[in-house]
Amino acid sequence: MTGSFDQPPSPVLRPSPWVARFTHLIPAGSAVLDVACGHGRHARLARSLGHPVTAVDIDTAGVADLTVDHGVTIVTVDLEAGAWPFKPAAFGAVIVANYLHRPHFPHLAESLQAGGVLLVDTFAAGNERHGRPRNPGFLLAPGELLTAFAGRLQVVAYECGYEPLPRPAVRQRLCAVRGPDPVPLVAG
Repeated sequence: MTGSFDQPPSPVLRPSPWVARFTHLIPAGSAVLDVACGHGRHARLARSLGHPVTAVDIDTAGVADLTVDHGVTIVTVDLEAGAWPFKPAAFGAVIVANYLHRPHFPHLAESLQAGGVLLVDTFAAGNERHGRPRNPGFLLAPGELLTAFAGRLQVVAYECGYEPLPRPAVRQRLCAVRGPDPVPLVAG
């Protein structure tokens, strides 16, 4: 079996290169929220960088090995039912990979503290030609992340396009910060 984005053949996946590229923007020691964390590849990355992490998903079996003793709080909740479970300005970073629920867009921005960073890496229109997800409701329209966050956050980087590896997909990615000050584009 080759697996898919949501059920990989191996639960050990490397973090998104997009997310890893911008981790230097996460304020030192600040809390990180990994939304729809799956097996916790981004929660594990953030924790390895010294951040306390909240990993949230409807099914948290993939992060059952992580505990508060490891600096990770696990929240098992259906994010698409009920109220957003996190307080405003609670996190220095919010990471969203391979997940899309548009009603959360305002919550994602509001959950960032001043200087916090939003990192999104998910599927876009055109992906239906390459595999799951195919449902247009789960695919970002061209420029959708820019439209959703440009008025709320400072966009640091954005990209949208096709990539052949690790599997053919059309992706849309955003890095944005809460605050007006310029940020370093590379770790320094």
